[in-house]
Amino acid sequence: MKAIKSLIIIAFAISTTSIAKAQNYNYKLDEPFTITKIFKVNGVCELCKHRIENAILKSDGIWSANWEEGSKTLVVKYNKLKTDADKIQQVIASVGHDTNKFKAPDNSYAALPDCCHYTRK
Repeated sequence: MKAIKSLIIIAFAISTTSIAKAQNYNYKLDEPFTITKIFKVNGVCELCKHRIENAILKSDGIWSANWEEGSKTLVVKYNKLKTDADKIQQVIASVGHDTNKFKAPDNSYAALPDCCHYTRK
């Protein structure tokens, strides 16, 4: 009887430990197909930040996006099976912001509010 109680306690401890570890794993952000990339994206203000991040977050397969105004860098986490770095940069360019690889169309850049006009190269 004592051996059975000991086995039940050990089984309970093992299952509790494995459940606790499983809760620390974020399946959305930590899955094997998640990629984190950093891009240079031109912009100058909070409106730019809002526009850039919202455009990316509406795309399929994007988990998170954060553009830093000071460094002009965008950190994106995405599912590599659903999108890729080029598609992400094309979306950014389509809303008026140049990246290292893609230049925004002139009409998209011209449609930006005056406060969002950055110096183009």
